[in-house]
Formats: sequence, structure tokens, C-alpha cells
Amino acid sequence: MRYFLYYLLFISAVAGIAFAADKHKAQRDKWRIPEATLHFLELAGGVFMVLLLMYTIHHKNRKASYFVITYLILALWLAAFYLIHKYQLFA
Repeated sequence: MRYFLYYLLFISAVAGIAFAADKHKAQRDKWRIPEATLHFLELAGGVFMVLLLMYTIHHKNRKASYFVITYLILALWLAAFYLIHKYQLFA
């Protein structure tokens, strides 16, 4: 379980850096990180950091399509945590 938590911390940092970099690039009208890449990082486990950043740095929190996909990914992760806890996986 410890390595799984290390993984989540690592992927959250990567997703957070990518998300903040996209915000920075958007402000300077430069090449952006594709939304598919950001969603992939969320799906990989960075959704919690991205949600935190959506509301702290105010990036993509008004774009409905991005918002919906991000919350669907969050629901998948919460369901995964429930199943991991219920069936004591990674025990």
C-alpha cells in the first residue's frame, strides 16, 4: 500500500506541474498542453491535485466539458478506493 501512495504522490505532482504549466502558457498565449494529456494524467491518479488546482489557480473551472470529464474521473477513483477498501486489496 505504501508504494501505491508514493505513486499517487508522484503522479499528483506531475499532473499539478502540467496543469500549472498549461495555465501559465494560457496567460502568455503560447502552445498549450492538450486536454487529452491533462485528462490522462488525471486518470493515472492526478485528479485530486488537478481538482485542487482548478479552484486555487482558477484554471479550466468554467469550461463545462473539461469540468464534466474531470468529475467523472474523480468518480472512478472514488469507486476504486471504495473497492480497494471493501475487498482489502493492497493489504
